[in-house]
Amino acid sequence: MSDPLAPLLRSLERESGASSDFDLNPDVVLPAGRKLRPAGVLVPIQVVADVPHVILTKRASHLKHHPGQIAFPGGKQDEGDADVVAAALREADEEIGLPPGIVEVLGTLPTHETVTSFIVTPVVARVNEPFEIVPEPGEVEEVFRVPLAHVANAARFSVQSRRWRGMRRHYYTVPFGPYYIWGATARILRGLAERMAQ
Repeated sequence: MSDPLAPLLRSLERESGASSDFDLNPDVVLPAGRKLRPAGVLVPIQVVADVPHVILTKRASHLKHHPGQIAFPGGKQDEGDADVVAAALREADEEIGLPPGIVEVLGTLPTHETVTSFIVTPVVARVNEPFEIVPEPGEVEEVFRVPLAHVANAARFSVQSRRWRGMRRHYYTVPFGPYYIWGATARILRGLAERMAQ
């Protein structure tokens, strides 16, 4: 039996550059010496009926930052975290009830800088066993799966724009059913799609 994650594993061995929320907005001038806070997000891949899926969350609508947006489980690195990988695993446990003991870290993707001044490391991991999804009620409104093939297909992405802080801001989107995946999450997935297409 071939590993359904083989193409993903091969893509993690390829080189690619860092990304940011400003990639599609070349007119934005970022301040020199800006302070970025380290964060880790988990890109959990679960194989269901031989089909790899990415687990994503819909953030609670009352949150101060990114309410209602589609996101990977994750967050900022705390003092008690050994590194951003540990932060991603801890946050996934807290946000969706994913036990670290059934997670196999496969590698990391290049960092992504967000408009909220985080430098995010996406941690790609295989979920080796079924688990009971338990959304953290204060942060997560919903947890759902998207077939990896959907978000690994660059043709499914489009560039949209909206006004933000008085400027026209462009960003990637990769909709899936009722879910509007955009912003940093879509940009990270777009980078993964590009690597997998090489």
